[in-house]
Amino acid sequence: MPISAAALLANPTEYRGRILADHLLAPADLPTFDNSQMDGYAVSWFDLVTASPDDPVRVTIADQIAAGDGATTLLPGTAAPIMTGAPVPPGADAIVPIEQALPPHFQPAAPGNTDEGESDPRADAPGTPTVSFIEPVTPGTFIRRAGSDVSTGDVLLTAGSVLGPAQLGVITGTGLTEVDVLRRIRVLLVSTGHEIRDAGTTLAAGQIFDSNSISLSLALVDAGCEVTAVPCRSDDADALLSILSAHAAEVDLIITIGGVSAGAREVVRDALGPLGVDFVKVAMQPGGPQGLGVATIPLSPATPTASRPAFTSTPDAAPPSEATTTIAPATPSLSTPTKTSAPDAAPPSEATAAISPATPSLSTPTETPAPDAAPPSEATAAISPATPSLSTPTETPAPDARTELGATTTLPVLCLPGNPVSALVSFEMFVRHALRKLALLEPNDRIREVAMIASAADSPSGTYQVRRGFVGDDGTVALIGGPSSHLLHSYASSNALVHIPADVEHLDAGDPVMVWRIDD
Repeated sequence: MPISAAALLANPTEYRGRILADHLLAPADLPTFDNSQMDGYAVSWFDLVTASPDDPVRVTIADQIAAGDGATTLLPGTAAPIMTGAPVPPGADAIVPIEQALPPHFQPAAPGNTDEGESDPRADAPGTPTVSFIEPVTPGTFIRRAGSDVSTGDVLLTAGSVLGPAQLGVITGTGLTEVDVLRRIRVLLVSTGHEIRDAGTTLAAGQIFDSNSISLSLALVDAGCEVTAVPCRSDDADALLSILSAHAAEVDLIITIGGVSAGAREVVRDALGPLGVDFVKVAMQPGGPQGLGVATIPLSPATPTASRPAFTSTPDAAPPSEATTTIAPATPSLSTPTKTSAPDAAPPSEATAAISPATPSLSTPTETPAPDAAPPSEATAAISPATPSLSTPTETPAPDARTELGATTTLPVLCLPGNPVSALVSFEMFVRHALRKLALLEPNDRIREVAMIASAADSPSGTYQVRRGFVGDDGTVALIGGPSSHLLHSYASSNALVHIPADVEHLDAGDPVMVWRIDD
């Protein structure tokens, strides 16, 4: 990735949240030369040894040194006016701040008084500008030494570092113009439904605007993903499979929205059930129906082969991400969430399926059930995106190679329910944490707080309810709207998700509840 202000400003989203792929060694000292920490005078400490208020030392003023200038040798018995950041001249070993000089302001230098052999540096020479000092100075005072921040060959940044303002600044400060970064997890997002249309178009009877594509696209970008959003405006399984086949070779993960219930025309269930995706009922409101699995997707013959980048392993890089990330929709707790009455009880998203970030290859995720694995409907999908030990992706093979007829690829698939609030809540509960952890973004989790509920509320027995609410400055949380899954305006007006455990049927005003802040 190129590192420059011009490149960043030309495409700022490409630089947000990028992760360094390998340890980065400093190619040069920083600072690159000894420079002044203050506006003042560059002096030789030896000239000022006898200085005192009763007997000031007076020296000749040499040529001024500004930041960006070169510096000629400072002659004995002279002091050079110097600006912050300017190079310390040979012969000087300390800086006296201008406020400590007499007079405490800069004066013009005598012409030629630093040209060795041609000038008269004596402070008593006629017409020579001078400056006086009233105390000795310690060698090294107010000098920023070369390499005092980082030395050549030191680790400038470690693998896995998030490249923010300071990191990009120190990279540029050492003269580097490009670095290797981990590519983002590539997600195909497919919002489904015969009824959905783009905003700005004219709706026919029974049609609605597609709000899920933009909502989930932004949520995925915030989780560190690169998103391709392709809506499927049909309830025909072949239409959905055509979309998946056209894009499967280019992504690491497929997320669908809608078509997962038990209705007569459930396009996602109809298309992906036969390909390896399991559909379950989660005891959560909203967001009951969910799908999860590793699907074998037939590739479109027009698709370039192996267009998903492969990673080159760099074993000497220290990957901080080899611990297993967890996500929720893959265990028996999906159908029966653990009951608990404590306000800090773990929601169903923390009980769960393993997603392994340490595998170098993204092309063939595999199922990884434990020896005592749950039934097939609760199988775990393994997602294997990049780790810090992986270098810049390379495309293999040639881009003009085409998929052979009958070729397939296997990909992890997550299927979220279609109602807008259900989709967003499901993403927060089951997906966001895992993706951010795989992308090495911190923090992985939403900010969690205990708040006092502002008014009484009821919740269905045996169901983990996630309500929308607004946390006030007084530590109370007011529920916004009802529990229904279509109330997107209520969600948009909220700053927190309010968690009501499955064994709690009623809360009185003032009872404590766990909230996840969604305004961070």
